[in-house]
Amino acid sequence: MTLADLAARAGISLSGDASATVTGFAIDHRKVAPGTIFGAFQGMQVNGEDFVPAAIEAGAIAVVARPSVAVEGAIHIADGNPRRTFARLAAQFFRPVPQTVVAVTGTNGKTSTVELTRQIWRMSGERAASIGTLGVTTPQETVSTGLTTPDIVTFLANMTGLAREGVSHVAYEASSHGLAQFRNEGLAVAAGAFTNLSRDHLDYHADMEDYFAAKMRLFDEVVDDGGAAVIWADDAWSGRAIEHAKARSLSLFTVGEKGEAIRLVSREPGQLGQMLEIEYEGERRRLNLPLIGAYQAANALVAAGLVLATGGSASAVFDALGRLQPVRGRLERVAIGPAGAPVYVDYAHTPDALVAALEALKPHADGRLIVVFGAGGDRDPGKRRPMGEAAASHADAVIVTDDNPRGEDAAAIRAAIIEGCPDAREIGDRRQAIAAAIADAGKDDIVLVAGKGHEQGQIVGRGAEMRVLPFDDVDIARQCAGEAGRDN
Repeated sequence: MTLADLAARAGISLSGDASATVTGFAIDHRKVAPGTIFGAFQGMQVNGEDFVPAAIEAGAIAVVARPSVAVEGAIHIADGNPRRTFARLAAQFFRPVPQTVVAVTGTNGKTSTVELTRQIWRMSGERAASIGTLGVTTPQETVSTGLTTPDIVTFLANMTGLAREGVSHVAYEASSHGLAQFRNEGLAVAAGAFTNLSRDHLDYHADMEDYFAAKMRLFDEVVDDGGAAVIWADDAWSGRAIEHAKARSLSLFTVGEKGEAIRLVSREPGQLGQMLEIEYEGERRRLNLPLIGAYQAANALVAAGLVLATGGSASAVFDALGRLQPVRGRLERVAIGPAGAPVYVDYAHTPDALVAALEALKPHADGRLIVVFGAGGDRDPGKRRPMGEAAASHADAVIVTDDNPRGEDAAAIRAAIIEGCPDAREIGDRRQAIAAAIADAGKDDIVLVAGKGHEQGQIVGRGAEMRVLPFDDVDIARQCAGEAGRDN
């Protein structure tokens, strides 16, 4: 396809000879080959505009950049918002794409919701995949790791690859960063979902209003005209999310105790799951959901809403809810301590997420609920004390440890957390902290290791000195439980 054809499809006018054939897209000048369209964007750490000459030397035939950027030897596609224009062009190049695509935004629950959506589709007979924090999960259950929302080139290339493998349905996570940076543009998105909003990423967003506005691009611009908005109705920000959906005249599908499409009538926690009573289209149903915790019920029902809103059969969807599998690193029971205490791993790394995980486990603890957690370095420092307060108010015993300190002083991060939970134990070494919690847990206790979930490493240092040390909470918890058992 020529550059002229591609631009015409994207509705972008060009000046100059645009007869060259486009071979690919890149935002890293080192990945440019002859025929590539290069996106030169300003980043938080690297300015892609500095590499325009190198990209042209490598064979870039066009550069998408701000009007002020000097471009010589290639067509300059100038735009004040180059990320958006680059995404529009790239979306015309990467074909085919899956026929049904949905997106999920919110602070917590995105990963679980897209994966549970994939599971429901699979059990309904569709070839489905999910894209997000866990990576790309295919119909064969294979996973390749990645960012919550990868760059636009990787995102669209993944979509095309899945379509060529016969995948017809995809659910993806739409993070605030991804939405703000136009990293998931150009596809026909049939439905978007909003899970909740709480403090997170305020190192990137100016304030909560800015954070919410980034999330709402999903309803304001990304979901197709005439598409659906699936909204968890019981969050403090849900009313405003509903207003955004109505402003676009999206088909509104609300879920929860206040939901009008799927109303959660009651929830009864069980030993390994929970019994839900719901109302859908005037009919009440009782469902045995094999996941514990109120927030897991919310994620599952939002996932059900996405499938229903895109044409799924009610009988197939609600039958599938009873056969859902836990999502890796999301309230995942990974080990049993020597005294019989179950050990759970969860990705909770915000105050609200930590509260949700602890509240999910509390009804199952006849004894103490013990939590091990930390907070990331070079990230929103304002959430550290609230995380400590959340742990102090919802757990019976707290151990504060390290969690990706990055370029900050790990001891200073721990100290900030402990301001909110002054009675906590402080064990900086994460492995030792997990081992201590498991060794101390009695037969009626429960241990929660929070913050890293599925992550495979501990990040220390920044810039050129950054290292990712191998560390998996799941594996470490199992090792510590085994070692504690041998010691007894």
